[in-house]
Amino acid sequence: MSRLVVVSNRVALPRDRSARAGGLAVGVLSALKRAHGLWLGWSGETTETPAEEPRLIKSGGITYATIDFTSAEFDAYYNGYCNSTLWPLLHYRLGLVEHSRQNQDAYMRINARFADHLAKLIRPDDIVWVHDYQLMALPGELRARGLKNRIGFFLHIPLPGPEIFCALPAHGLLMRSLAQCDLVGFQTAPDLRAFRDYAQYEAGGQLRNGTIEMFGRTLHAGVFPIGIDVDEMQELAAEAEHEEETRRLVDSLNGRHLIIGVDRLDYSKGILGRIDAVGDLLSSHPDYRNRITFVQIAAPSRIDVRRYRSLRREIEATAGRVNGRHAEIDWVPVRYLNRVFPRRQLAGFYRVARLGLVTPLRDGMNMVAKEYVAAQRGDDPGVLVLSRFAGAAREMSGALIVNPFDTVEVAEAIDRGLRMPVEERRERWTELMAVLKRNDLAHWSGGFLKELTDPHRAAA
Repeated sequence: MSRLVVVSNRVALPRDRSARAGGLAVGVLSALKRAHGLWLGWSGETTETPAEEPRLIKSGGITYATIDFTSAEFDAYYNGYCNSTLWPLLHYRLGLVEHSRQNQDAYMRINARFADHLAKLIRPDDIVWVHDYQLMALPGELRARGLKNRIGFFLHIPLPGPEIFCALPAHGLLMRSLAQCDLVGFQTAPDLRAFRDYAQYEAGGQLRNGTIEMFGRTLHAGVFPIGIDVDEMQELAAEAEHEEETRRLVDSLNGRHLIIGVDRLDYSKGILGRIDAVGDLLSSHPDYRNRITFVQIAAPSRIDVRRYRSLRREIEATAGRVNGRHAEIDWVPVRYLNRVFPRRQLAGFYRVARLGLVTPLRDGMNMVAKEYVAAQRGDDPGVLVLSRFAGAAREMSGALIVNPFDTVEVAEAIDRGLRMPVEERRERWTELMAVLKRNDLAHWSGGFLKELTDPHRAAA
């Protein structure tokens, strides 16, 4: 059996793995265990003298290989190019892109370092699975070092069309690198279409018999929407419902309906418009005064990036404005919490929320939408209000789908969800759960790896 080698920006080490492990970590761990695989990535540490060789840790049948960055490298590669250049561009936010050739060069150097380390660890029959926008240059670097292994790449966030992507000075370098893969995977059909459009109209390639020919290579690309472990989330939510933190939240509501939003603090998540929509709801439907509470949890993110510090201040100001206009002596409509909660506590919060408000301006998938649905009680489920620009909206038609740029439309959907009779809520929840179970986490990783290892789908 071939060994699976996963490469990602971060590695979820066994001793550091939190209860809030993301979809990537949970999704690849079971596959790595089955294949006694190797996981290579950044340790999460910075040092002035990075080790020349990766540190190896073996646990549970998996070998973890970690590397360090210097503080300057981290700032230029991660804060600079990854999160101030690639992240806004890939989320369709050209006006927020900050680009410098210095940061671009740092990104290329770090990708080359990953390749140097991996080339020393790789075996001839290993299957390599590279993850996400931080490592888009890695497949090309691996081929430049003579690796003949099967290479797959999965982009967890959106890919815009060529008219946006080509604003990136290094767009050709990154696409030439992805062309070195055997399989490139995306969350949604529009992302795949954007990749094909680039190949055909920018790179002068061809689409032929289900393959993509570009930059002298023939490869496959497909849609593999990431899912969740549905059974685990259901069990977690059922247990957490009766625990102290959840009961404290319920008691504090005094019988009011709970609306919940949970995000990483990021401008792509639409938090500002979401809070404004709650304000619009209270203005247009004053009967909701003192009858609802919106809890917005926004975990701190990229605090070293100036734009994120500014966003935090904007959210605090917006929540204060809505509360100042609508609050009463014994009630505030918006509770804004800028902190991290364990995944178990979040599962309990989801379960008791009458409405889940998930309204990103652009998102690759959005796992909160799926976790909220899975956490509900089947006899009395809540309602999901979901942005049409979240990848999850492509699967979850049983949600109330909204345009997050239209706060009035979002407010109307909140109203509809809160007034929805239990029979319709059950019907929608049953439909959504069928989708979640069909496209769960195992289906995602298994489907990608099955296609990557198909001997008839080798790139040329």
